[in-house]
Amino acid sequence: MICVTIAPVSRKLAKADLLNAARFGDIIELRLDHLAKEPDVKDLVAAATKPVIVSCRRRQDGGAWDDSEDARLLLLRQAIAAGPAYIELDLDIAPRIPRFGKTQRIIAFTRLDQPEEDIENVFNEAAAKQADIVKFTWPTPTMDDAWPLLKAVSQKRRLPIVGIGLGRADLTFSLLGLKYGSPWIYAALERGMESYPGEPTVFELDEIYRWREINKDTVFIGIAGIGPAQEVTAKILNAGLQQVAPDVRCLPIEVGDVRKLRPMLDALKIRALVIANRLSRQLVPLADVFRDGAGTVDLLRKKRDDQWHGSSALTQSAIGALIGACGSTGEANGALAHRNILVLGAGGIAAGLIRACLNEHGLVSITAPRDADAQSLAQEFNCRFVPFHNIYATLADVAIIADPTLKCGVLQGNLNPTMFKPGMTVLDTSDPPVEHPLFVEARERGCTMIEPADVFTAQIARQFHLITGKDLPGAAVLQGLADD
Repeated sequence: MICVTIAPVSRKLAKADLLNAARFGDIIELRLDHLAKEPDVKDLVAAATKPVIVSCRRRQDGGAWDDSEDARLLLLRQAIAAGPAYIELDLDIAPRIPRFGKTQRIIAFTRLDQPEEDIENVFNEAAAKQADIVKFTWPTPTMDDAWPLLKAVSQKRRLPIVGIGLGRADLTFSLLGLKYGSPWIYAALERGMESYPGEPTVFELDEIYRWREINKDTVFIGIAGIGPAQEVTAKILNAGLQQVAPDVRCLPIEVGDVRKLRPMLDALKIRALVIANRLSRQLVPLADVFRDGAGTVDLLRKKRDDQWHGSSALTQSAIGALIGACGSTGEANGALAHRNILVLGAGGIAAGLIRACLNEHGLVSITAPRDADAQSLAQEFNCRFVPFHNIYATLADVAIIADPTLKCGVLQGNLNPTMFKPGMTVLDTSDPPVEHPLFVEARERGCTMIEPADVFTAQIARQFHLITGKDLPGAAVLQGLADD
């Protein structure tokens, strides 16, 4: 089930919010801490067409309550008397609000500084204070921080647990919570109405991650990195998986300490990990074996030999598109022989493409805002280093945008788009299918463009085939790119 949280600022808006939330949620959390005037809770609960959780959060717990604690306790006592399905009570005040009627008690533990380590004692204390459900909330910027929440939810206990992770890793926790039997997960009605930064919306959970199809038998494919490109990836993969592997779905993972990731994947029985391009170099240590000599990875698969096999579908797709756009030189020793190729960026994406271009005997140069980074990569691959300030005097047949952090502009450290000349071939591999601002500028300057969407389509089709052994349905790609 999904619980949609609303935090109205007036009684009039409260009823409208309840109506809208009921259309998309199974449960509605009605937060009273934002209301300017004392609400008629009984009237609001009666107006709701779905079960209601009433809460009133202090500022120390991430809420907006500005009045006294005595006034808040009085409001909560009045709220429980109105007969909502649930009342949320902080762990420290639970003994001061007695059980009333059929309303179930959610005893909540919140800390905003870091994850809680002593979950067992907190759980037992909440149970002793007549909890029907125990709720944990703490920051989860990465998977590492969400891990204690996941362990708490996944274990069989005498009382159910719900949780909120404050950060993008909450999305990971929410989807796993569905698998492990959490009574409900939390979602915002729409962007701009989040209870905290990074909270997933109902649309995101429904259209991208297909939460209604997740159950205890679901097997997850991990997607390392959370961002617009990864949302498109999950949407396409899930659409394809629905047709060829109905019990498999995508799980977004915001990577923290790489050393902790491998045991987490094993514990969650994840045997395939699609990797955001910006992490392609960072996660190389996870690979035991490389496919096709890849030095960077955007896909890891754990095979029967219990080893993680790394491959770079982006590198293969991008170099294929580049050869197709440039045409063969006719040289027997490489399709890109005598092509002057300038790589912009010095990260993992750049490293994979430099290797691939050199294998096709392209004449590769590399530059980046930090000369030391570009020089180090040039030495690694024995190619030409171009100081960043000399880029505008460098002739190139091909420019490869290989770093999503590159800035387009005229300030120091930025790339001035005047470097792009008519007839130059430009390939954007920074974060397909998203177009880098430099790519947009190059198009306007009459360059020959290799579209990121085309590279991305080939990349994800290759990844899908490696994971499932089957072709990605074309309809899945169209569905995933339709609104992006």
